[in-house]
Amino acid sequence: MSTTRSYRGVGMTSQRTRNRLVEILRAEGIADATVLDIISEVPRHIFVDEALASRAYENNALPIGHGQTISQPYIVARMTEAMIAGRHLEKVLEVGTGCGYQAAVLSQVADTVYSIERLPALASRARERMHVLGIGNVRIREGDGFEGWATHTPYDGIIVAAAPAEIPEILKQQLADGGRMLIPVGERDMQRLMLVRREGNEYHEEVLEEVRFVPMLPGSGPAAGV
Repeated sequence: MSTTRSYRGVGMTSQRTRNRLVEILRAEGIADATVLDIISEVPRHIFVDEALASRAYENNALPIGHGQTISQPYIVARMTEAMIAGRHLEKVLEVGTGCGYQAAVLSQVADTVYSIERLPALASRARERMHVLGIGNVRIREGDGFEGWATHTPYDGIIVAAAPAEIPEILKQQLADGGRMLIPVGERDMQRLMLVRREGNEYHEEVLEEVRFVPMLPGSGPAAGV
């Protein structure tokens, strides 16, 4: 498992502001010290537009354009904590790169992160941010998240950052034995964060909590109306 790197010097380095966010997450039930350290270190303001940088360390989702959002820090921490569950992770799949923030967090707990984004503009900007931050273990490609990334299967963990109506069978099959997938499922006004655990050829599903994500769309290309 990777160790938390320092991003000191990457702008907006008020540790007091970041520590306040960590205390909020701890109060909301995030207990994994590694995850909390990563949230404290990864510069979230790099992943939002400059106009929103002053709000980057609030515990809120923020718009990133193209009808997409950067996930609330609590949700990023919750999904990461539930996925790693104290394990060493060699390969992780992320469906929905977005701005790249979740991938940057995952880069600290997995040897390699494979991330899929359906919108070329977002994928390109996420690659640029990884380069700026010196993150070399995240691979991003454009594609259909419903298909996963079969080339590098199986994955020790999968995180899905958009909500399908049902859990895609293909993604379940790309989990390694003992692997864990975190995925929001349902319609926009009624979604549940699901934990899927694979044990051999059996899959065990558990509802963690109610959430709200953008809908998961098939294919790749510009978002509707963009």
